[in-house]
Order: sequence, then structure tokens, then C-alpha cells
Amino acid sequence: MAAALTQNEALLQFLLRMGDNTLILGHRVSEWCGHAPVLEEDIALANTALDLIGQTQMWLGLAGEVEGTGKSADELAFLRDAWDFRNVLLVEVPNGDFGRTLMRQFLFDAWHSIQLGHLIKSSDERVAAIAAKASKEVTYHLERSADTVVGLGDGTEESHGYMQAALDYLWPYVGEMFASDEVDAALVAVGIAPDPASLRADFDALAGRVLKEATLTIPDSSFGHKGGRNGKMHTEHLGHLLTQMQWLQRAYPGAKW
Repeated sequence: MAAALTQNEALLQFLLRMGDNTLILGHRVSEWCGHAPVLEEDIALANTALDLIGQTQMWLGLAGEVEGTGKSADELAFLRDAWDFRNVLLVEVPNGDFGRTLMRQFLFDAWHSIQLGHLIKSSDERVAAIAAKASKEVTYHLERSADTVVGLGDGTEESHGYMQAALDYLWPYVGEMFASDEVDAALVAVGIAPDPASLRADFDALAGRVLKEATLTIPDSSFGHKGGRNGKMHTEHLGHLLTQMQWLQRAYPGAKW
């Protein structure tokens, strides 16, 4: 039988999960820079990506402190292999068309806003401080992605079709965000983080309200992808993404500006 996680080990894994989520999604969103359908969207997506990368700096920076080996946020971001990443699979899904990108963003934003709302009350003051700062940005992210999902979903027949197809494709990835394990249990016990499963009702209410206004139908399937956050079953897409994201550091190890 495996030894129980210490509080420090559990906190490290949690911080990696939070930082990897924002890192991978931030990189995905940044891929739209110069390619969005209109200039306003190009700028908005670039700003969202910058916010997410800034949050990554905080989460992975704290993870480096907790790990105690002297690793920086940059080292954790650029010198780990795919199987060491702890992000949920939703954030590594390729952008696809603009509708899929915005639907992915909304589903993550809805979860993220609820998660941060709980983390602001964390018993760990460092976690609470990061959550408080990030929540201000994520409030805007959610407002914007929700408005866009409604505008496109309840727009033309063509835009509605794209948004429904995006929701059908991405919904099976949602369940993983609410899966609980021994890491979560250890942090719940000391008040550092909420049980992910306890966030599902609020998520369903928020997402359901927005998707109804967007005239979109939530798929009946309850199937959920699992394993990304535990480093056991990433899609092949993460490997391709890391090849791009980590190229400079791996080509020139230890290089400094």
C-alpha cells in the first residue's frame, strides 16, 4: 500500500495542477495571435493568454518554493516532459475553429471562477493571495467568454451550428475537472482547497444558465475523460504543444536573456 501523501506533497501537486492548467491554456489561446477573425478578438485573446501566463508564474513560482529544490517557474514550465504535467485534458485540446476555442474558454472560465472563489478563503495565505489576484482577471474572462458563447449560439444558423458542435465535442472533457483523489482529500482536510466534486453543482447552474441563453443543448453523455491531471493519460496533442513551447529552452539549455 502506498504511503499517504504529506500535506506538502499534496500542496505541490495541487499547485502544479493549477499552474499547468493556466500554462497550457494560455499557450493554446496565444496561438490565435495574428489569426483571429477580427482585430478586436485578436487583441482580446492575446490579453487573455497574457493573464493566464501571469497566473502560471504565480502558481508555479509557489510550487517551486514548496518543492524546495530551487526550481523556478520557468524551469517547471520548460523542463518537464509531457507525463509530468498535471493539467486537465480540456485545456490541451487544439483550438479548432473559433467556436471551439471560445466554448473551451467558457467551460474552463466557469470552473476556474468557482474554484478561485473558494481558494480566496484558503487556509494557506499564499494560495489565497494568488486566488484573489487571479479572480479579478478571471471574472472578466468569464464575462467575455459567456457573452461570446451567447452571441454566437443565439446568432445565425451557421454560428449556432458551430457552437453546438463545439459543445458536443468538449463536454466529455468537463467531468475531469470535478474528479477527486488523495491530493484533494489531503488539502480539504486542512482547509487549503475545496473538494472538486463539491464545485459541480455551482458549475452546472452557471454553465446551464449561459448555455440555455445561447440556445444550446448540453449533451446527454456522462462520459468523462480522465487522467491528465494525474500525468497518466495526456492526449498526443500535449506532446506537440510542448515541442513548440519548450523549443528555445531545450535548444539552448540554461540560456539567459
